Amino acid sequence: MTMDSAPARHTGQGGTGPTGAGAFAPAHPATARRSATAIHPPRRPRAAQARSAVRPRRVRRRGRLLPLLTADALAAVLTATTLPATAPAVLYAAPLLLTALHAQAGLYRPRLAPSALLELPVLAARSAVLWCSVAAVTAAAAPARAMGWSALLTAVCLQAVLACAGRGLVNQLHRRSAVRRPSSALVVGPGAGASAVAAALHGRPEFGLRPVGLADTQAPAEGDGGVLPLLATHEDIRRAVIQNSVGHAVFTRPPEADERTASLVRLFHDHGCRLWLADPAGTAKITGMRVAHPTDQLWGYAVQPLLPRPARPLERWAKRGIDTVLALIALLAAAPVMAACALAVRVWDGPGVIFRQERVGLYGRPFTLLKFRTLRADAHEAATRWTVAGDRGMSPVGSFLRKSSLDELPQLWNVVRGDMALVGPRPERPFFVAKFSTVHPGYEARHRMPVGITGLAQINGLRGDTSIEDRARFDNHYIDTWSLWQDLWILARTAASFFRFRLGGS
Repeated sequence: MTMDSAPARHTGQGGTGPTGAGAFAPAHPATARRSATAIHPPRRPRAAQARSAVRPRRVRRRGRLLPLLTADALAAVLTATTLPATAPAVLYAAPLLLTALHAQAGLYRPRLAPSALLELPVLAARSAVLWCSVAAVTAAAAPARAMGWSALLTAVCLQAVLACAGRGLVNQLHRRSAVRRPSSALVVGPGAGASAVAAALHGRPEFGLRPVGLADTQAPAEGDGGVLPLLATHEDIRRAVIQNSVGHAVFTRPPEADERTASLVRLFHDHGCRLWLADPAGTAKITGMRVAHPTDQLWGYAVQPLLPRPARPLERWAKRGIDTVLALIALLAAAPVMAACALAVRVWDGPGVIFRQERVGLYGRPFTLLKFRTLRADAHEAATRWTVAGDRGMSPVGSFLRKSSLDELPQLWNVVRGDMALVGPRPERPFFVAKFSTVHPGYEARHRMPVGITGLAQINGLRGDTSIEDRARFDNHYIDTWSLWQDLWILARTAASFFRFRLGGS
């Protein structure tokens, strides 16, 4: 366990940053004229803005992946059933092999204007690879069931036609859904090029993207965004992403073209946004990111999906599962110790064993952190007071709980509830999050990972009266290099330091 936040060296005045224009969103494309001048962003009530700022939402995207997988697998199964003397193993292996071939060809990558007919040559080539492989394996394993040339040609053609038809149906249904329920999008780039792309998105609802703002980090703060809000600062863009549930960011030039634009890639990615490059001039060259190269377009603009880094969702789910299991085991194992701590607090410091305090978690979401109370009942821990170390209202029991970190044992229940993880950046109070975000570079980026009971900064001695800037740097390094093994290593280091304290009696 690690101690909670204590005094740290920092400078600068507190504040919440400039008020952004991200709370404004243009009217639904279906109810507006197909003209760039028809975009009139309505104001949202201040109460709604406040609620959105407090409770940011993860973007829910409607994808084509599962329907496409189903269509491809169904086409493979139907083709296999038409072949004479089809072995049962073929019915299971063909869909799996086909989806693997399609994935290798990039046929499951996101598209703005997908076309099954344009994909037909690729579908036919993968179909030929699939059934030639099946025919070769069948001939080697069971010569009596070997496919003739006519059967092989029939399977290849039928597979390609069925896959093309199925994918065409999926694309059509997805297009209709996108028109009815478009996703919010930000257009990122300078000048007229970004405005032209935003106008194309607004005028063509079949692409399923509804522009809600223009993000230009080079524009002056007082600049005029025209018919869409102009977001000129990182904080404005972040607020717009959260409040409008932005699901897509359309760059009009490569993100690495300037440092300030490149910093937005991490922000969009960590909020679940899908990234695109729509180059109005057609001269963009990507050097710093992985780029998919399917044939795609946005009303004549060549479009490429940007893939900054893998999301590793399976590992994230594994982290959550491991945290829950370990936290439950730790709660059961520590139950006698927690009971003793609760009894000591009750006897020495009076009623009210558990102390509750609002902290900031993943993506800025607030949650209630649980701790054993370390101050007497008549003392009060203010939300804007940085530390209570050496407070006269702290009893000997409270002082011991703080020094031993036993006061943080109730946070295991926060882990079980999903408010926290075992390993991650330490959560802080909203007042200090706002203050440190305006002073220390990278502090706000700590919230792209679930907060934790212990972390890389804590095992390196960054607790108590230490630098906030150093903590933020270690926390961001942990996030950038995160792995399950690193989590286990940090937990082992934490346990070693805890037992070292107990054995040393300090």
